Amino acid sequence: MRFLHTMLRVGNLQRSIDFYTQVLGMQLLRTSENPEYKYSLAFLGFEGGNPGQAEIELTYNWGVEAYDMGTAYGHIALGVPDAYAACEKIKAAGGNVTREAGPVKGGSTVIAFVTDPDGYKIELIQRKDAQAGQGLR
Repeated sequence: MRFLHTMLRVGNLQRSIDFYTQVLGMQLLRTSENPEYKYSLAFLGFEGGNPGQAEIELTYNWGVEAYDMGTAYGHIALGVPDAYAACEKIKAAGGNVTREAGPVKGGSTVIAFVTDPDGYKIELIQRKDAQAGQGLR
């Protein structure tokens, strides 16, 4: 497995980008807009981010200016070579798959979600560069 990113929901995308870049010294690596589903993303990190370093994904859901701290946390993402096979392996081991593998809304990347025993979400992202010899395969 490879640690990819941690997602945080933010109430003001530019304010958050400014904090992570100007205060913490991260680089703004890429952004994307999804008008159909009304959200914007910004990925930040150090030294160019993935694959050498994990990133922070800031998600702005249009029109939402604040979150309770309990709902600000989004998920941890792990790269896997085959999200479908990883879900089967997790279920066979007694894990809780909360979103079966399939394309992300508004895109083609194959993702899935599992929940840990405390209820934290972990996203599995199918990636060619995920090491097939380690972790979920």
